[in-house]
Amino acid sequence: MALPENLTSSWTQGLDLPSRLFETGSTDYELFEEDGEFVLSVEMPGFDPESISVSWDEGVLNIAAEHEDTQRGRRRTYHRRFRFPKSINDEEIAAEYNNGILEVRLPIVADATVTGTEIEVQG
Repeated sequence: MALPENLTSSWTQGLDLPSRLFETGSTDYELFEEDGEFVLSVEMPGFDPESISVSWDEGVLNIAAEHEDTQRGRRRTYHRRFRFPKSINDEEIAAEYNNGILEVRLPIVADATVTGTEIEVQG
């Protein structure tokens, strides 16, 4: 009698367990540094620009939004915080919402250095 090639039982077939167990969630944003500023693009389809709140507080960018669909009786909320490792010129942070994408530009203070303590790596 030959052993079956697929040893998973019928209840686990199609579940793709390893990738689902260790999945970190979907990424709805892209963050990169370009020309002396951070550029953050966040996918937020279906929200009105007036319902989106963007605030900056001591190195943390906070994005929140709420959308109520009265026809379907549903309410969607969005909240995410981003911490930045460099000094940001908070007077010149700009945000624009276009076609379901929120883009926030955060200018880096010139010659800003990250403060902290360097940790020696033992080997």
